[in-house]
Amino acid sequence: MPKPLAPPRLAVRPLTAAIAVALGGGMLQAVRAQDENTSRAVAPEEMTVTASRRETRVQEVPFNITAIDGATLERQRLTTLSEVARSVPGLTVVEQGARSGSLMTVRGLNVLSLNASEYLDNGSGGTVATYVGEIPLYVDLKMKDIDRVEVLIGPQGTLYGAGTLGGAVRYIPRAPDTERFSLDVHGDAFDVAASDGLGYETDVVVNVPILEDRLALRGSFSYLDDPGFIDYPFLVREPGVSNPEPDFTNPTEVAQNLRRKEDADRETTRQSRLALKWNVTDSVQATFSHFYQDQHVGARTVSHRDAFQTGHYESAHRFLEPNDRENSLFVAEVIADLGFAQLTSATGVSSYDEDGQRDQTDLLLGFEFGYETFPSFAAFTREIASEDRFNQEVRLVSTGSAAWSWIAGAFYNEYELDAESAEYTPGFPDFIGLTLSTGDLEYLQITRETLTEQALFGELTYEISDRWSATVGGRWFDYDADRFLSFDIPFVALANAADNVAADDGFLGKLNTAYRFTSNVSGYATLSEGYRIGGVNSVAPCISPLPPGQNVCALPDEVLIEPDHTTNLEVGVHSTLFDDRLMLNGAVYTIDWERIQTLGVTENGAIPITVNGGSAVSRGLEVSFETRGDGPWTFAGTYGYTDAELASAAPGIVDGIGDENGDGVVDQDDEPGPGDRLAGTPKHMASLYVGFERRLTNGWDLDAAYGITVTSDVVTKVGLRGNGEILGGYSLHSASVELSHQQWSATFYADNLTNKLAATSVRQDLSYVRDVGNFALRRYYRDVLRPRSIGVGLRYSFGN
Repeated sequence: MPKPLAPPRLAVRPLTAAIAVALGGGMLQAVRAQDENTSRAVAPEEMTVTASRRETRVQEVPFNITAIDGATLERQRLTTLSEVARSVPGLTVVEQGARSGSLMTVRGLNVLSLNASEYLDNGSGGTVATYVGEIPLYVDLKMKDIDRVEVLIGPQGTLYGAGTLGGAVRYIPRAPDTERFSLDVHGDAFDVAASDGLGYETDVVVNVPILEDRLALRGSFSYLDDPGFIDYPFLVREPGVSNPEPDFTNPTEVAQNLRRKEDADRETTRQSRLALKWNVTDSVQATFSHFYQDQHVGARTVSHRDAFQTGHYESAHRFLEPNDRENSLFVAEVIADLGFAQLTSATGVSSYDEDGQRDQTDLLLGFEFGYETFPSFAAFTREIASEDRFNQEVRLVSTGSAAWSWIAGAFYNEYELDAESAEYTPGFPDFIGLTLSTGDLEYLQITRETLTEQALFGELTYEISDRWSATVGGRWFDYDADRFLSFDIPFVALANAADNVAADDGFLGKLNTAYRFTSNVSGYATLSEGYRIGGVNSVAPCISPLPPGQNVCALPDEVLIEPDHTTNLEVGVHSTLFDDRLMLNGAVYTIDWERIQTLGVTENGAIPITVNGGSAVSRGLEVSFETRGDGPWTFAGTYGYTDAELASAAPGIVDGIGDENGDGVVDQDDEPGPGDRLAGTPKHMASLYVGFERRLTNGWDLDAAYGITVTSDVVTKVGLRGNGEILGGYSLHSASVELSHQQWSATFYADNLTNKLAATSVRQDLSYVRDVGNFALRRYYRDVLRPRSIGVGLRYSFGN
C-alpha cells in the first residue's frame, strides 16, 4: 500500500490503540508529508466520527470518545477488543482467551468476581453495549475491513437504541466504493512462545463498482489459524474407567490412564462480509450487508499451577473444553435526505449458535454427594445454545445551521434463546448400582427465553452563542422478559419446570453543556443516567418444604432480577496546542451505581444466577496526548485512574464469605460494605508509544515503532472478601519494523517482547485448592497472558 498519506504504523498488538490515541476522547491521525529522503510530520488531521449521530470532527464531540481508524487496525494487527482496551482510558477487558466472551467494563463498573467466562453467556457483562454498524449485537468480532472503532465512555441511551449502563463500542465497517475498484491481500505468519506450531492469518478484500456512482459490491474474507499454547497433560483416556489421578511416580500407570494434548487452545476462525451499496437517488442511499464469523477454539487458556502443580502453560482438566461459535448478521440500512432532517432506518436480523464442552468434575466433587467414592470419577457437560435477534431503529437527525438542533429515534428489539445443558458422569450409575434409561446422563437442563424491548430516545440542543451550547436528552423504555426452564436429575428422580416473567418501564435523562474557550480549546460537562434491564433467572422455584437429597432450585429472593442504574457526572477538556503540534485531552468523573446486578449461585444446586445488591461509587481521571514535530518522530500516550468502591452494604454480592474479620463468628460484619474496592479493574493504566518514520535512499519507506502498556493490580473479589486475592500488575512491551514500496509492504513484529507471564483472571478462589476424598480439586485456575509472538506480515494493495 502506498505510504505518502498513511497514518503512523505501530505494528504492536498490545499497544495498537496508542498509535493514534486521542486524548481523553479522541483518536487523531496524522497526515504525512514526504520528500525524497525523509518523512516529515505536519499538523494532524482529525478523524471524522458519527458517535454524536452527525459527522463531526472527533475533537468537537462533547463527550468522551476514543476512535481508531481502519488503517491503524490493519497495520497493527489489532483484531480483538482486549488489544484495543489496553490503550483506551476508562475501558477494561479481562482477557480470558478466545474460547468465549471476556468481561468488559468502563470506569470500574464491575462487582463480578473474576470467574469462568461461560458465566457471561454470549455477552461481556452487560455494562457496555457493542454495535456492528448501526445494529446492537454482541460478538467477539475479529476486526477485518473496519473503517474505524469508536469507544464511547458513559451512558448513551439518548443517542442510541440500545440503552447502556456505562458505555458503547461501535465497529464501523468500510462501505462499498461506487467509484473505483480495489484489492487488498494480506498474509501473516507467526510463532508463539510455548507453542509447538506456527500460526498464520490471511485476508482478502475486494471492492467492485457495478454502476458508477450508483451501485457497488464489497467483499472481505479472512481466515485465522492460531496454534495455541496451553497443553492438557491430564486427559482421561476412557471416562469412567481410567483413573484420573493415578500414581504420578509410575510412568506406566500414568500412560495407561491419561493422555496429553499439546497446544489444546488452538483457534481457527473464518470470517466474511458482503455489502451492496445502492445510491437509489441523489438523496436516498441503501446498503445491504451480511456478516458471518465461525470460530472454533479447542480449550481454555488457563494454568492449574496453584491447584495441581502444572507448568505455567498447562491445564489439569480431565476433558478437553472446546467451544464453537457461529455468528450471522444481515443488515438493511436506508438513509434519506428529507431536507429538514436526515432519516436513517437500520434493520438487523442475527443468529448465534454455540456448541461446547466443559469439565464438570470438580463442581460435582465439591458438593460431596458421594461422587468422590468412585475412584474413576470424571464428569463433563455438553452445552448447545442458539440465539435469534431482530432489531429495528428509525432515527431522524435535524440538518441545517439553526440555533436549535435535534435527534429523535425509536428502537425495537426482539430476542429468543434456546439452550440445552447435559451433564454426564461416565461409569458412576453402574458404580452405585443404578440402571438408568438415561445411561451416563445425570442432569439435563433446557432453557427458553424471550425478550421484547422498545424505546423512544432523543436530544435537543440550543446554540446559546457561537461558543456555548446546551443539550437536554431523554429516553423512555419498556421491556418484557420471559424465561422457561425445565430440568431433570435422574439420580433423585426430581423434575422441575418454571416459567418466570418480568417487565419494567421507565425514563432516563441527560444534560450537557459545551463551551469553546478558544479555537483550539473546548470544554464540556455532562450529567447522564445509565440503565441495564432486569429480568428473571432461569431456575425453577424451590418446593417448600424441600424434599430430601439433591435439590436444584431457586429460593423466592433468587428468581427476579431488578434493573440497576447509574448517575454519571463528567467534566472534560479537548485541546490542540502549540500550532497543532500537541493534542491534550482529559476528563474527570464520578458515578453513582445503584441496585447492582452481579453473578451469584443458588443456595440449592449452586446454579449460576444474577443477583442484586448494594450501591457503589466510581471516581477517576483520564488523560491522553499526542505530539508531532517536523521530524520523523511520533509520541502518544494515555493514563487512566479509577477509584471504584462500594458505597453501602451488599450482602450476597460475593460468594464464599467466611469469618472475614476474625472474630470467630460469620455475621453481617463479614459481608462486603462501604469502602470495599470493586473487582476486576486496575486503579492505574497507562500506555506510551514512540514511532519513527523515514524514506530510505532506495525509495522504500521505513516505519519503526515501540510501545509499552502498564496496568496496576486488580482484586478478584469485592474488597478481597470470600478468599479474594490480588493479581499483580504488569507491563507489556512490543516492537515492529515495516518496509514498504508502492503497493507492497512487509512488517516484522514482536508482541509481548519480554515474554511476560501474568495472570489476568481466576476461577473461584484458593479455598478450592483442597482434597475431597482421594481427589485433589482442580476447580481453581488462573487465566494467563498470551506469551511472546514473533511474526512477519506481507500485504499487497491495489487501487486504495
